[in-house]
Amino acid sequence: MPSGRGAVVVDLAEVDAGMTELVGGKAAALGEMLRAGFPVPDGFCVTTRAHRSGAVPAADVLDAYRRLGSGPVAVRSSATAEDLPDASFAGQHDTFLDVDGPEALLEAVQRCWDSLHGERAVAYREANRIDHGPVRMAVVVQRMVDAGTAGVLFTANPLTGSRAEMVVDAAPGLGTAVVDGSVNADHYVLGNAVADTGGCLGRAELTALRELGSRLQEHFGIPQDVEWAFDRSGTLWALQSRAITTLFPLPPPSGGSQPRVYFEMGHMQGMLRPFTPLGMSAMRLAAEMWLGPSSAKTMTNTWIVDVGGHLYADWTDFLRSRWTRKQIPAMMRTYGPRCEAIALRLLEDPRFAPQRGMPLRLPWLKLVRLVPAAVAGIGGSLARPEAARARAFHRVEEIRRESATASRSIGTAERFRLAEKAQEVYAGREIADVIWPMMTGLLVDRIARGLLRDIAGETELDTVLRGLPHNITTIMDLALWQVVRDLDTAQRELLSSTPPAELADRYRNGELPDIGLTSFLAEYGNRCAAEVDIGVPRWAEDPAPVFAAIANYLKITDQQAPDERFARAAEQAEAAVGALTARARRRHPVRGRLAGFLLRRTRQLTGLRELAKFAWVHPLAEMRRQLLLAGEDLAANGVLDRPGDVVFLELEEIRAAIAGCDQRELARARKATYQREITRRQVPVALLSDGTDLEAIAPRAAADGAWTGLGASPGTATGRARVILDPAGARIEPGEILVAPTTDPGWTPLFMTAAGLVTETGSPIAHGPTVAREYGIPAVICVRDATRRIETGQLITVDGTAGTITPGAIG
Repeated sequence: MPSGRGAVVVDLAEVDAGMTELVGGKAAALGEMLRAGFPVPDGFCVTTRAHRSGAVPAADVLDAYRRLGSGPVAVRSSATAEDLPDASFAGQHDTFLDVDGPEALLEAVQRCWDSLHGERAVAYREANRIDHGPVRMAVVVQRMVDAGTAGVLFTANPLTGSRAEMVVDAAPGLGTAVVDGSVNADHYVLGNAVADTGGCLGRAELTALRELGSRLQEHFGIPQDVEWAFDRSGTLWALQSRAITTLFPLPPPSGGSQPRVYFEMGHMQGMLRPFTPLGMSAMRLAAEMWLGPSSAKTMTNTWIVDVGGHLYADWTDFLRSRWTRKQIPAMMRTYGPRCEAIALRLLEDPRFAPQRGMPLRLPWLKLVRLVPAAVAGIGGSLARPEAARARAFHRVEEIRRESATASRSIGTAERFRLAEKAQEVYAGREIADVIWPMMTGLLVDRIARGLLRDIAGETELDTVLRGLPHNITTIMDLALWQVVRDLDTAQRELLSSTPPAELADRYRNGELPDIGLTSFLAEYGNRCAAEVDIGVPRWAEDPAPVFAAIANYLKITDQQAPDERFARAAEQAEAAVGALTARARRRHPVRGRLAGFLLRRTRQLTGLRELAKFAWVHPLAEMRRQLLLAGEDLAANGVLDRPGDVVFLELEEIRAAIAGCDQRELARARKATYQREITRRQVPVALLSDGTDLEAIAPRAAADGAWTGLGASPGTATGRARVILDPAGARIEPGEILVAPTTDPGWTPLFMTAAGLVTETGSPIAHGPTVAREYGIPAVICVRDATRRIETGQLITVDGTAGTITPGAIG
């Protein structure tokens, strides 16, 4: 048989993992397994070279078939984009079993080729963003195993993510019945011990499968999806092995007692999408500046845990500490009912039994030194809220001004130094003038709620937070609304009929009339969705999301005007303050006076909760600017493919690149990982160190026709759903219900036209729900799989008081 990379047919024993472009993913894996001594049936491969020729090379195929011994064979597709680490193509191409005879074999090869362009394969490539053009099809032909029992083995649990378990599905006869779901397979979950639980497999077979799976996983380095068969003599054969593509990444190795438990924290910043490596590295640098190098390592290892680019925190030691464990569920309530329910279950888990000692070493000296500043800051804010507020806004402007670096010709190393120093101004003492008024607002709100707990319910108390003044995100949204109100007829037609991306290009090229957007971007251009990640473009760089928001605003009628909605919400809040104060004073005169005072301070100060983050976006934007400029130099020097690839490196890796280290391969690999993770629709809210998704193993509540989440903004709204996964370029019609994975300030322009809000993650104190309350928009957050279960155009009712989503209208 001809061999080598120029052959149209090669023996499977001559194939290795590096020959994917010639033999496809499936054959490359099978050849690699044969070379490593795994029990793989003999066979040959009709290569992609034959596929490019367009006609089945009958003579070569039949010659290889005779060498194999003729008789029944399995004929299986092996595309170049198949069985890859991030795309399995499971079931997307055709397989033919028990093919017997020359004519049947040639026909099966042709039909495998044809399946490359079948409807399901094309749709799968498009869904996974795989270019159709370069994909080629090879075909594997192997001796047919006379299977007594066959099935599938996963070397990690694909449902829970646990790497400590293997899962086997098995049935008598051929394994295709298991793969295509046409039989009720026997299901086995293999832990540390293998038990004989009945079914078509006994302990000996299960033990052999677990050993095979362990060897394959060790050989390929990642969990495997294995097709297998026991022939009628009891011999185990490996028919296929490929990566399990759906597993969420494992947390990084850590010290301390095992297992560890991690809660996802990114949604607190509206970050369900992964951070870029540069963004995560900048977060760690910020922590070091805030805490100092001595405390930063311990704290960042606990609170900034990078799991596939997603931000997690390690709560293990807090759960195991007698001092803190009982407070965990109440703390998790802030992050949503899903997190709270998981925390309650973990308290009953013997692996997290209470132990002596504090959960971590705190910088007590710094905390003690903070007490006088806290007393002065909170006391001053309570006594003179207007002055405290004015000082806070003034500090933000100072941080903006001091963050900006004059543009001048400097070296790459100097740019890197300026980028690292950009956050120093935010970490300085001046930020205290922003922090303390904000903290005072949050504090007085909680105290007032405690004083009024027997007088008013949460819904009525939440009304006090409507139409909060001095919220920088609300101010921003209303400023954009003013831009829209000032447009003339021709400008309105242009901006409503032109795609946002085209408008952004024309704006950058100076081809648009002045509509006031330059002034808006001068004030707010450092913002964007996912703005805490410096790897993400700011609105000043790409104003397409702003143009999309303008297009939404242009559909608003006078009755829906955001400034009027906001004013009505403020009136309702002020009326609620008066009513609550009067009611409290009638029942408890002293407590009522104090509660009234605190409610007024809540209105005066709580709107500042967005200001500290707004202050931070300016140094983050400057850091991004300097590093992108450094990326231009690094690309020119040949150590990066392109300037923007700098966002796929961590800070120390950029430093190494400046010193001459070629980082092109590293940046490419990181970019591929990021692009894979950014398409992930669901991120576990809590993980164990073995990869177990703690929500996946939770008992399910019985469905009652409504989807339950957490009420984050009171009220009820009925409308058509608009499911949006990314705010960039998104449009929402007035009266529609916005359904999103999460929200941050970059999403809030969409709130202007939305009648209600539904998110899959979030916290009542996060940015999106806060702004929703201020606009008086009903909001329900933490609705699992909302963007999958709800369809655009579906009529739903959002009850932000009860925390429910009901299909159809109510009443």
